[in-house]
Amino acid sequence: MTKRSWWTESRAAAIGLPIVGLIAVIALWWLATIVFAVPEFLVPSPGDVLVRFSQDPVMLLQNAGVSLLETIQGFLLSIVVGVPIALLIVRSAILERLVYPLLLMVNAIPKVAIAPLLVVWMGFGQGPKVLMVLLMCFFPIVISTAQGMKSTPVELVELLRSLNASRTQEFFKLRLWHAMPQIFTGLKVAISLAVIGSVIGEFVGATQGLGYLIQQSGASADTALAFAAITLLSIMSIILFYGLVLLEHLLLPWAQEKR
Repeated sequence: MTKRSWWTESRAAAIGLPIVGLIAVIALWWLATIVFAVPEFLVPSPGDVLVRFSQDPVMLLQNAGVSLLETIQGFLLSIVVGVPIALLIVRSAILERLVYPLLLMVNAIPKVAIAPLLVVWMGFGQGPKVLMVLLMCFFPIVISTAQGMKSTPVELVELLRSLNASRTQEFFKLRLWHAMPQIFTGLKVAISLAVIGSVIGEFVGATQGLGYLIQQSGASADTALAFAAITLLSIMSIILFYGLVLLEHLLLPWAQEKR
């Protein structure tokens, strides 16, 4: 096995290299706080963050659970809404011309500007946060699904039609499965945005969640608490992302073989 194949195909490298990169970033962060003598109230060291986490682990994990639930709910809702809309766009050129400008308009609106309005419309519960996650995830899921459906090779479509397959069979047995790798690409982009969406929602009108903790820690100058919450958000995003990667490997082994 060559060096190149080891780096690209070895399971040990796939797991070990990200860990090495993470350790290197933490080491550089710690070194920077020591070399530049950065005050703790400005940028805490990794040790300060660990100490702060050990002081309130239950509180931090409970708020992380709230943010995780909002993220997953909004992400799943964006799939339920986004994929059917993408399928309709592919099936109808008229709908594509009608809907695409609206999608671009919604995606271009700064989500931070919408957050206060969602609180006014929906109150202070989980609803505004879940809807914010939906707004963040919706666009990449729709676009990736639609583009994947359109990228089906013409010769495969003609082959299926020569076998007297119906439009429904063509759609679900060929186009949808051929689009799955691109759909998963959109899902992986969306899952990172989902975490950001939950935090944006919690910045306005929330009483719990990691975004709420970050906002409160800023008001009290407790930067170690803010960094602890940010670290949990990062870990959450990594777990969700690689969970999708694992699901893609399990459902689409044939797509991995082509890479």
